[in-house]
Amino acid sequence: MVKINQKVWQQNHLGTQAEPVNFSELPEAYIVLFFYPRANTPGCTKESIAFGELLNAFSDINCAVYGISADPLKKQQNFKAKYDMPIDLIADTEETLCHAFDVIKEKNMYGKKFMGIVRSTFVLNSKGEVLAEWRKVKVDGHAEEVLQTVKGLAG
Repeated sequence: MVKINQKVWQQNHLGTQAEPVNFSELPEAYIVLFFYPRANTPGCTKESIAFGELLNAFSDINCAVYGISADPLKKQQNFKAKYDMPIDLIADTEETLCHAFDVIKEKNMYGKKFMGIVRSTFVLNSKGEVLAEWRKVKVDGHAEEVLQTVKGLAG
């Protein structure tokens, strides 16, 4: 198992919830972190809505769900409000979590190379240990697959 850097795991992260979130203080047994490139883009919207639609099922198995991108907090708040998302989003503007989970990679769009977030998802336990991971995620059916994985872990 990969242990998350304690500094990252134990620090507060700014998000759309009322208070900053600190993963090491969450009461849930499992935490899903899904990283997406940019708020308000088609794939990111579809993925965020899919996780939101399954939030009660995740909650039923003692699992918190957070979406993370490097977008500013105001953009995250607007994104959440626009689609009435029940999940909380984290504004990782300094890319602390993105680097800790190694989701920033070189991308190529229309011949232009740039660094960006590669859609990735992680399931962690309350100690910050990674129990499952998906990289280069395809959106369709992904949230359901993650839910089934967490159900299997929860027994």
